[in-house]
Amino acid sequence: MQLFSRLFALLAISASLLTGSAAYAAEEAPDALVKRISQEVLDAVKENKDIQAGDQKKVMDLIETKILPFVDFQRMTSLASGRFWKDASADQQKKLTNEFRTLLVYTYSGALTQVKNQKLEFKPMRADPADTEVEVRSQVTQSRGEPIQLNYRLEKVAGGWKIYDINVLGAWLVETYKGNFSKEISAGGFDGLIKALADKNKKLAESTASKAAK
Repeated sequence: MQLFSRLFALLAISASLLTGSAAYAAEEAPDALVKRISQEVLDAVKENKDIQAGDQKKVMDLIETKILPFVDFQRMTSLASGRFWKDASADQQKKLTNEFRTLLVYTYSGALTQVKNQKLEFKPMRADPADTEVEVRSQVTQSRGEPIQLNYRLEKVAGGWKIYDINVLGAWLVETYKGNFSKEISAGGFDGLIKALADKNKKLAESTASKAAK
């Protein structure tokens, strides 16, 4: 989980499907969309001194308005919940999705300020034009260290493509959380998992507020 916490900002940047009309996004190929927009976001972060300095409000605004609308959190949450998802009530599913979404927001915001001189490289996408689910492969290169592998699973829905899973260095995000979700549900049921995420989010919110006050 620590690996994802450190690198999730790169995921947000390289997989963030941000601007442009919904109609245009729907017509554009998923790999072209990710490549075009992600570079724009990477450049924007590098040029924004407030974000680099850790301005949490601007970081959160960027995430909320530019990234999250293009991630399918319900599907991501259902996959991470595995077999337990279908037994949960609609209210429980909604609450868990919201808490998981909040957790990822804090993960994004905690790492976006670390973006420095990274560059994005995309590999040719292997997919049929009729496919409604695809995988976009890329890597982040840095001035030091080996390239970081980043792959994305996207689905085509009404209005365009949405991300529902991300792979860092061979590990899929959903699968990583699936193990943790299963342990929490086995210990305290579905409500126990919701509470565990809510408690974690509360601590993250307090930590964020504390940093902002300094």
